[in-house]
Amino acid sequence: MTSFTIEPLGRFSLAAAQQFAGGFAAGIGAHGTTTGLLMTFPVEGWHGSAAVDVWQTDDGVVHGEVSGSDDVATVRRQAARSLSLDHDGTGWAAVGERDPVLGALQARYDWLRPVCFYSAYEAATSFVIGQRISMRQARVVKERLGTDYGDPIEFARQIVRPFPRPQGLLDVVAVQGISAVKVGRLRDLARAAMDGRLDTERLRALPEEEALAELRTLPGIGPWTAQAVLMRGCGVADSLPLADEISRTAVAALYGLAEPPDDAAWTALSDAWRPYRMWATVLLHMAWRRDQVAVPSYRQGA
Repeated sequence: MTSFTIEPLGRFSLAAAQQFAGGFAAGIGAHGTTTGLLMTFPVEGWHGSAAVDVWQTDDGVVHGEVSGSDDVATVRRQAARSLSLDHDGTGWAAVGERDPVLGALQARYDWLRPVCFYSAYEAATSFVIGQRISMRQARVVKERLGTDYGDPIEFARQIVRPFPRPQGLLDVVAVQGISAVKVGRLRDLARAAMDGRLDTERLRALPEEEALAELRTLPGIGPWTAQAVLMRGCGVADSLPLADEISRTAVAALYGLAEPPDDAAWTALSDAWRPYRMWATVLLHMAWRRDQVAVPSYRQGA
């Protein structure tokens, strides 16, 4: 077992991140440990997988103990990106001072940062699995794939199995709960990951439109999914998901608008959120969903 530490820049609450993950499925799931939360994922480079026990001490430092992989640098980078700790968050509170609606939500949710997927590969496959089915159904399918094809990792005297590495999906023929078409797309996405076309750091270093155009060439990846992969798989902090109608509806509801804003109005409103427009959108989206009496199933197109 090996370990790492991350010292957050700006306010950060691991407890808030864990509550976010439990109530709104994203990258880390809702797996608790005796000290904090458990992250399990394929390690980029695809030579193995990791299980990470993550906790935060009173001084604010985030600690991780790693099982299953000796590539601690990559594991740390993926864990930090998933918790949005790879960004300097010292200006996040100032966004709420400029925008009272957002500021009230920041205080309510302990200055929550988005919880992201561990990689562009896991984001792309997760969104393809989740197209036109509920979040609960998608979670079951992901867990089934991990059980059947994920690497076994010994953690706390038990065996845990993350989502499969790309190699683990290449020969999958059928998966209970999703169509044969989706299974074929998962195999194609696995090949894309192994070819480097879903390299997380490369994608987020590209100009946004170029990265989105590349993502849209992949099977099952349309405009909505491409933005979701870039923002929530690559952790791009200052971007707007203009293809996401649910987030647009949330903005209208929380800002008291008569109708969802068009692209120009949303872009203008979001100027006060820079350089954390994705963080702000995720917080607004989550808060609106939690305020609904009956949260709708999360179904999106490609």
